[in-house]
Amino acid sequence: MKRLLSARPAASLALLPAALTLLPQAALAHPGHGVATGAEAGFLHPLLGADHVLAMVAVGLLACLRGGRALWALPLSFLALMSVGAGLGMAGVALPHVEVGIALSIVAFGLAAIVGLRAPVALLAALVGVFAVFHGYAHGAEMPETASGLSFGLGFLAATALLHVAGIGLGIAAARIGATRAAPALGAGLAAAGPPTGRPASSATACWRATASRSPTTTRRSGPASQR
Repeated sequence: MKRLLSARPAASLALLPAALTLLPQAALAHPGHGVATGAEAGFLHPLLGADHVLAMVAVGLLACLRGGRALWALPLSFLALMSVGAGLGMAGVALPHVEVGIALSIVAFGLAAIVGLRAPVALLAALVGVFAVFHGYAHGAEMPETASGLSFGLGFLAATALLHVAGIGLGIAAARIGATRAAPALGAGLAAAGPPTGRPASSATACWRATASRSPTTTRRSGPASQR
């Protein structure tokens, strides 16, 4: 009985990533948010995609569970490389397998939470940075034509930072039951919640199209960047 009770917190943590995938649908269904432009559009874009939410929360979680310099190194690496990817997307530069890279990022971060907590901080920062390029590219490629690149970028950077903070908070809560038990549970939940590859459009794209379609002046960017 004691073992069963002690296992319940870890099992609950494993279900949290699946619960996070419901947030974009809840945000889209919320009445009154209207058509977003500029910084507001950028802020909403990561929040309307379960794949982005999971990955960005996972970065904060990894940073917290690893501790030390990772608390700032991992989020900063993600934000910096995501900005690079966004620039590529806004410029229409072709980047192959964006959808696959985003999907794999969630699985990779989940596995890192299970087996990589003792890895060097530089290695973990490089890991999150590589995948951040794909997430940033998706943001830049789907920026509305009428939006300012600067304001849109500041918006999604702010939302991403908040999701990192949420992940750190989740890591603090997880630490209360012990990192050795919490990390495998959360990592397994993240890996299992990772979106499948090969679908025609991600949850972020689907939600974004639904929002953008409400305005006749808001269109997706054309060119190679529109592959996501």
